[in-house]
Amino acid sequence: MSGEHTSLPVAARVRRLEERLIGAGVVAQEQLDEALGAMLKGASPVNGARIVARAWSDAGFRERLLADANAALPEVGLSMAGGIQEQRLKVVENTATTHHVLVCTLCSCYPIGLLGPSPSWYKSEAYRARVVREPRAVLAEFGLELPESTTITVWDSSAESRYLVLPRRPAGTAGRSEAELAALVTREGLIGTAAV
Repeated sequence: MSGEHTSLPVAARVRRLEERLIGAGVVAQEQLDEALGAMLKGASPVNGARIVARAWSDAGFRERLLADANAALPEVGLSMAGGIQEQRLKVVENTATTHHVLVCTLCSCYPIGLLGPSPSWYKSEAYRARVVREPRAVLAEFGLELPESTTITVWDSSAESRYLVLPRRPAGTAGRSEAELAALVTREGLIGTAAV
């Protein structure tokens, strides 16, 4: 794209590209809609919740997931394939002393297949800029107050790499099934803007 259009928000640039492709007869709007539908089919935070529940209940899976998430995902029937190239997924684990939060500072890169469509605030310029500079304040605005002793790490997604937060398992959940554990997990917990 020419330099005059690079200052447009990403969504506007994408729409212009779509309009040019449609105008040139390269693709029809219906084909774009069909491709988007196929991409979003099965995309849900339920997928991420299943991953977390398995990691909470199966220490071996948790270790494999943290070591190489792409290799571990097929164990729960998921993958990061689906685009032109497989994206790299890194799972980052919250602990008693470390909390992780996700962002894409350039646009809105996000593991849609594992978390469903991204929330509007994730794509906002305010979130993208502020969570990097003042993560503790942004998390507090989401209602997540962390002790000053907790280290907060911000992970910046890209076109090639996506992240998923492995939240801390809530106390008092011993003996629950994977399905019961998965029901506790929220999209915000998988992004790191909420505890589970």
